[in-house]
Amino acid sequence: MCSFGDFPKIDAHIHFNSDQDTILEVAESHNFDLLTINTEVPAFPSIDKQQVLAQKYRHHSKVDLFYAATVSTKEIFRDDWAEKTIKKIKKDINNGASGVKFWKNIGMSIQKPDNSFLMLDDNKFKPVFSFLEKNQIPVLGHQGEPKNCWLPIEKMTVKGDKEYFAKHPEYHMYLHDEYPGYWQHINARDNILEEYPNLPFVGLHLASLEWNLDEVSKRLEKYPNLAVDLAERIVHLYYHAAENKDRVINFFRKYQNRIIYGTDIISNPTSNPDSVKRDLEHRWTTHWQFLATNNKLNSEEIDSSFQGLNLSSSILKKIYRKNAIEWYKL
Repeated sequence: MCSFGDFPKIDAHIHFNSDQDTILEVAESHNFDLLTINTEVPAFPSIDKQQVLAQKYRHHSKVDLFYAATVSTKEIFRDDWAEKTIKKIKKDINNGASGVKFWKNIGMSIQKPDNSFLMLDDNKFKPVFSFLEKNQIPVLGHQGEPKNCWLPIEKMTVKGDKEYFAKHPEYHMYLHDEYPGYWQHINARDNILEEYPNLPFVGLHLASLEWNLDEVSKRLEKYPNLAVDLAERIVHLYYHAAENKDRVINFFRKYQNRIIYGTDIISNPTSNPDSVKRDLEHRWTTHWQFLATNNKLNSEEIDSSFQGLNLSSSILKKIYRKNAIEWYKL
């Protein structure tokens, strides 16, 4: 079994939003390259600023900082939105972008003139998806939220979700029937996979199916151009491993070419650099212990102890690097 740091890795899901190199220094010391994903989050710097930062720090000492672009929805209801978006995507790809992200604001916040919610499979997006499929440009899709978001707090599976939604009832979809339900988000995404079968698509956050690996497997079987990443969902794998470790191991073995490692670490202008460094090192270390060792482990996020998966070196190298390179054409 290779020890942590024995081979180069990629954290293929971060948000590099701050004009300082703390994350890059940590990455260099731990033998990581990085993929920062531009995202239209209101609290983030503008999409343009995120792109400028990604390009500024593209090569930092021994670290490569790759980036994925995203679509702007500010003028989504203009007739020429798709045309302008395609033009922007062409420019982004020419400037080094490795894919295009579609975020959860599509489905969870943007409302059409008739007050219905704009979903990913709306006709508005079809010209864009057709262009992406034709040109084999990877899509990074974050649709919906963990299913816990639609459950009562006492039925949620991980502590972080319980605490967050208890403190933020405005985002707890169980309390808000006026918003689309969990399966509406999943079905809208699946409709895109169905309509554009040759579109390379990475379902971020275990394709928002973190609660049931059989549901993830069902889609990986049905859609050969679908991969998933692990960002911010490894704690859910702890939960599954506590229940049935062998099932989790078999999932990784079967889909070893279609699983991409990422943390979803965020460095914003207001972030404390030391705090970001500690958080990132903690995630990388604990995730490695879970994926690469057979140690008995505990997490404050779940009540039960669980055992590491002890995945083979060949699988670890795919999850931690090779798959990101192949799916994102890095």
